[in-house]
Amino acid sequence: MHFAQYYLDCLSQASYLIGDETTGRAVLVDPRRDIDDYLRDAEATGLRIELIIETHFHADFLSGHLELARATGATIAFGEAAETGYPIRRLRDGERIFLGVDAATDGADGVATAAPSGVTLTVLATPGHTPESICIVVHEQPDAPEPYGVLTGDTLFVGDVGRPDLLAATGLTPEEMAGRLHRSLHDKLLTLPDATRVFPAHGAGSACGRNLSTETTSTIGEQRRYNYALQPMPEDEFVRLVTAGQPATPGYFAHDAALNRDGHPLLDTAPPAALTLDAALAACRDAGAVLLDSRPLAAYTEAHFTGSLHTSLDTRFAEYAGSVVEPGTPIVLISDPGTESEARLRLARIGYDHVLGHVPDPAAELARRPDLVTRTHRLAAGEAPPGDAQLIDVRNPSEYAAGALPNAVNLPLATLPTSCATLDPDRPVVLYCRSGSRSVIAAALLEARGFRDVRDIVGGYEGAVSACG
Repeated sequence: MHFAQYYLDCLSQASYLIGDETTGRAVLVDPRRDIDDYLRDAEATGLRIELIIETHFHADFLSGHLELARATGATIAFGEAAETGYPIRRLRDGERIFLGVDAATDGADGVATAAPSGVTLTVLATPGHTPESICIVVHEQPDAPEPYGVLTGDTLFVGDVGRPDLLAATGLTPEEMAGRLHRSLHDKLLTLPDATRVFPAHGAGSACGRNLSTETTSTIGEQRRYNYALQPMPEDEFVRLVTAGQPATPGYFAHDAALNRDGHPLLDTAPPAALTLDAALAACRDAGAVLLDSRPLAAYTEAHFTGSLHTSLDTRFAEYAGSVVEPGTPIVLISDPGTESEARLRLARIGYDHVLGHVPDPAAELARRPDLVTRTHRLAAGEAPPGDAQLIDVRNPSEYAAGALPNAVNLPLATLPTSCATLDPDRPVVLYCRSGSRSVIAAALLEARGFRDVRDIVGGYEGAVSACG
């Protein structure tokens, strides 16, 4: 058996290539949009990708099922409950997919004369994170006494379970979905042997859960013992536990879930066009474009174009961009030379395809046009904010609940584009996060919205607490 995990750190996302080396037949599960790695590895190992399985309609990234189907001719498959805008194969609960040799028949009466052999996948319907969620049990042989592993999608993570409150489950309450999740975990996944390896679709940092481990694999036994959500408890207690304190949902999640369900244009891999600064500013004025600065935080805070938004490539660039830029908004990149293609690709991974181009040498342009330049106003850790300042904590609710600065109001970064309407733009605003990255992103958003006096705390909550002893 060929089994490969592809883990993308910047989105905390995992996909899987599974193949039978005897027949060369292979399946790709939960692919991302840039598919070259899969195609290269399949060719190198003599595999043919015949089936593309999506464990559910992903909300945090744009799946690559359409790109991969175009490149390979493979069939796209979802759980039986899925309704899509393109042709799919619906996988039934308990259905087996043979990548090895199917059962042989004598050709006369259809009676099997030989048992199937080789890599075999079994579909488990596991609604809860979304209604159509499935997991895939992998056997190296159909009659193997124990599975090799199980691909758990967003149903079970290492250290957590899938959140039941995302908009991909429109029409059902989080409590209803949490009840389904509880039954899927206990009636399906936890019936597997303890030695069964667990391969989730996400790891630490993903907004699809709140307590994901940095480990990208585990076992059913380890999760049974150590995963807080799998400890013995009544269903109603489980529902209460998994519906409380989830991370704020980035604004692009509903957009991506809809594109993954209905279909989307194929990935454009061309590098972004080079634009003069004047052309970039004209796009902002005439086409409603935004300047998105992807340079490191230190460079941005020292000098940036007034009104530009910020999220650095050395952070969770795409997720944060999707939190502060409305889907469909034209984007002009302000990127360090040589990084603009990476920035465009990361945006494309969340379905942000409207990149008009990039300004080739931001440092030179900033030096040439000081009249267009702003410096981020930052408070040192422990420095007192203005007396009438609005103190805003942009961390997630669970972080805020674990400890916050006195008089701080929690407005998570992911919801700030709408929740900032509750703030007074004529009063000073002081922002902080955990360590200082998200607060700079938030400060850029408020400045672009016309707030007159915006500052953030260097080092965030950790720095402030440390400074106070």
